[in-house]
Amino acid sequence: MTASTIVVGLDGGEAGARALDFATKQAKLIGDCELKLVYVIEWSPFSFQTSEENDQRHKRREEELALARERIVDPAVKKVSEDGVTVQGIVKHGDVADILDDLAKKHGAQQIVVGRVGLRGLKERMFGGVTGRLAVASRGPLTIIP
Repeated sequence: MTASTIVVGLDGGEAGARALDFATKQAKLIGDCELKLVYVIEWSPFSFQTSEENDQRHKRREEELALARERIVDPAVKKVSEDGVTVQGIVKHGDVADILDDLAKKHGAQQIVVGRVGLRGLKERMFGGVTGRLAVASRGPLTIIP
């Protein structure tokens, strides 16, 4: 029998912490289960860059990835590891909903777990937040933690 996998969306805040706690409890109940803790730095192909910004883009991207790993993912990985659960931390740039769904498919995850955050502004009312987009587009089970 192969290990179960749960993909957990981290956001660096309370919603991600609630999702992490829930997924850790689920992993313990399942037994042979690995958590994939994912933090995504939002990137939009529709943002416009100056030529100077484009020159610095790669360097800035690498710095953002390293900082997110250090401040958000590594502490979460340490916490879950100390709870005796197998865990992997992942940091990526891109669209959060797409990346979480793609990683769940790639790793054959049994579910994606994310925390719910209230609506914030016009952008989310028009386009939906990450949880809303995941609920519509996810190819597998999605657990949203209030």
